Amino acid sequence: MIEQGQALPSATLSELTTDGMVNHDIQELFANKKVVLFAVPGAFTPTCSASHLPGFVALADKIKAKGVDMIACVSVNDAFVMKAWGEAQNAEEIRMLADGDASFTKSLGLDMDTQNFGGVRSTRYAMIIDNGVVTQLNVEAPKQFEVSKAEAILESL
Repeated sequence: MIEQGQALPSATLSELTTDGMVNHDIQELFANKKVVLFAVPGAFTPTCSASHLPGFVALADKIKAKGVDMIACVSVNDAFVMKAWGEAQNAEEIRMLADGDASFTKSLGLDMDTQNFGGVRSTRYAMIIDNGVVTQLNVEAPKQFEVSKAEAILESL
């Protein structure tokens, strides 16, 4: 599993924008930026939709006021689902990034096999990234939602 102090591995994440599908090299996307990246097991799922994403939507201004250039949500879903979920959650301040084949999630060592729930998914986590290097990593224990919530990240900034 990736650790604090390590650089993010090379990976591509997709985003559906008003200009169409964009495939981002994360090293370029996060270069020279302070980023809060949080991951959820699935878009439109209960905890993710009721608490995780809404917390970051509600606290986006306070998080950015702490010097954060970008807040991004990643999930092992396709970019169409991530865009629809972001729109449904009024997440205009959050970049909704898709890891459709779970390659980014696997490269971090933060994948889990949910079997019939949806196959390979991401563990729930949040990290602070400074110029591509993980400076804070909060990984949730199974079936927990404490250390990756927006309030916990805001306190860490």
